[in-house]
Amino acid sequence: MGCATRVDPSPQQLAETEGLAFSRVRTVLTGPTTRAYLPQLRFLELYNRTTKERFRIDVQRADSVIYLQLPPGEYELSRILINEGAYQSAAAPGPVFRIPQIPNGGVTYLGTWRLGVSSPRYGREVLLSFVEELDETWPIVIDRYPGLRDRRITTVLPNPVLSETRLYEVPPYPRIWFFRRHHTS
Repeated sequence: MGCATRVDPSPQQLAETEGLAFSRVRTVLTGPTTRAYLPQLRFLELYNRTTKERFRIDVQRADSVIYLQLPPGEYELSRILINEGAYQSAAAPGPVFRIPQIPNGGVTYLGTWRLGVSSPRYGREVLLSFVEELDETWPIVIDRYPGLRDRRITTVLPNPVLSETRLYEVPPYPRIWFFRRHHTS
């Protein structure tokens, strides 16, 4: 994580000459749970296959629209981190998408990214699906950035549009004796 450049998921102002990519990210639990907190996407990391740069986008919510001013190129969704209260899980999903070179500050819609997190258990998985829901997302974008109203929109969905990958528990575990019992004498 130290070599990833942090990207503001909701910049205050947009550079007029740069293009903008946006996506809606939704995290849901797909089964029963005994945990008090629902899963939330904490961050996602994008890897630019063209320039070999990594970009970290802190999300911190289960449903949000992210706005990215990234250079054109081919990107891979290289890592996600999901938390449920004190519990954290990470995955390396790998879908790929291309942010095209659009003149005059064009807009690229990356679709709605749905992350379906399975119930807490050994072998836990996350189901990723990428769908086009521009009618639901565009009013949120226009409300945030009214200057985008007349710009041309290009839709690019990550490939594959449906994938499933394993989630791995990530330390630190909560400082509760139950989790740390193997460290006691």
